[in-house]
Amino acid sequence: MKDKVVIITGASSGIGKACAIDFAARGAKVVCASRNIDELKKLENSLTQKGYDAFAVKTDVTVEEECKHLIDKTLEKYGKIDILLNNAGISMRALFKDVDLAVMKKLLDVNFWGAVYCTKYALPYILQSKGSVVGVTSIAGFHGLPGRSGYSASKFALHGFLETLRIENLKNGLHVLIAAPGFTASNVRKSALLADGTPQGESPLNENKLIPAEKVAQKIAKGILHRKRNIIISFEGKISVLLQRIIPTSLDKLFYNHMAKEPNSPFK
Repeated sequence: MKDKVVIITGASSGIGKACAIDFAARGAKVVCASRNIDELKKLENSLTQKGYDAFAVKTDVTVEEECKHLIDKTLEKYGKIDILLNNAGISMRALFKDVDLAVMKKLLDVNFWGAVYCTKYALPYILQSKGSVVGVTSIAGFHGLPGRSGYSASKFALHGFLETLRIENLKNGLHVLIAAPGFTASNVRKSALLADGTPQGESPLNENKLIPAEKVAQKIAKGILHRKRNIIISFEGKISVLLQRIIPTSLDKLFYNHMAKEPNSPFK
């Protein structure tokens, strides 16, 4: 990745932050984007102090103009774009019958439209470099997850968008990677929205037993370097995708039972 210009959304924490650190160590020029400018600046400073090339741009990916601004600032500083990592995302935890529709809209705005906006404005320059567009998705984009209807809908939409983008550019040298990490240790569950739109605050999972974000970052980096089509990072995720193809009804029951056993599950 030496001297490759990489834009990473959702870079202030979790997988995005881990990717920024990993990619910078590989020699990339990393543009870190997030709404949280304080955390972005801390990340930028920690990377530059190590001699890496990093640049922070405050960005709310739900706002089209801010996504365009992110691309413009990247080009202004570096003059090119090689890789766009669409990582910004939020989750939810509520049954559809109970959820405020504003929560559903917010999930689609961040997880789907944020990726669409950034990709739209970055694509001409990534095509010039024959680079990569990456979407950090989820097993929820392969099979619906109970209690996470908006999250699953956004990830299914992102999958469809990225697959179509890949096919449309078969002869243009564009690499499109769909990366499904599985359950990763991050803040995504703490900030997951409940039925009324408030953050749940506490993760229902034991975060210490989940995949470290650093490992996910390494896998994504390898997926980019080897120009992989799809990567499913967790063993459970690989099994789930396999079961979805051969015994989907049984997978429905497995997901239901798993969700029902979580602390404070929306299934009463």
